[in-house]
Amino acid sequence: MRSEKSKSNGGRAQAVHRAIKRAILDKALGPGVKLPEDSIGEQLGVSRTLVREALVRLSEEGLVELRPHRGAAVATPSLEEGHHLFITRFALERLVAETLSGRLTKEQAHELAEHIAAEEAARHGQDAASIRLAGEFHTLLASMTGNATLIRYVNELVSRSSLILALYGRPHSSECAVSEHREILDALVAGETSRAAHLMVQHLESITTRAVLPRDGQNDIRNVLARYATAEGLG
Repeated sequence: MRSEKSKSNGGRAQAVHRAIKRAILDKALGPGVKLPEDSIGEQLGVSRTLVREALVRLSEEGLVELRPHRGAAVATPSLEEGHHLFITRFALERLVAETLSGRLTKEQAHELAEHIAAEEAARHGQDAASIRLAGEFHTLLASMTGNATLIRYVNELVSRSSLILALYGRPHSSECAVSEHREILDALVAGETSRAAHLMVQHLESITTRAVLPRDGQNDIRNVLARYATAEGLG
């Protein structure tokens, strides 16, 4: 009985984590927005303990700041942090490209092509969805390396990048990202390692040029989390 309850709480804790993370990456909860445990717990229909667990995990991923005596808030990285972050991404994702070049299975190449097609379909939709899908292309590539350390750090850096773009970025050019992703995939499938690595770095450099404009505006956390609660079976 205790084991089953523990599994249930574990599943709900993961759902809470996913709901808040998705809201942050979709820019529905922007940098600096306060994350009160009681409001989140009430909206998602879970205890403050589960909310706190999710917030701690998100803080470890660099998406949330846990501030003593002031509660949690969506992280607000500086431009300098963003600069350092993308420099690190250049190195790690160049390694991803070099690792996968000429080694993608037909199934993996098909999965990546389908993801790019989803990006293409979403390019006329919301800016946030476009950024999220673009980021997921990079985490999907990393997952295919089979390198657990590489996967972990690329995932964290991609998530953190979304905050940088939410805070400082120009409107995202989804068409540009889609074409760049398609070129990277073509080079990987062809086994053109140098070209794939160069295209990856060039692509990331183009993303950094968007991080120049400050943004304003925040939404009420209960209204924002309502749709994410439904998606995760919470509330």
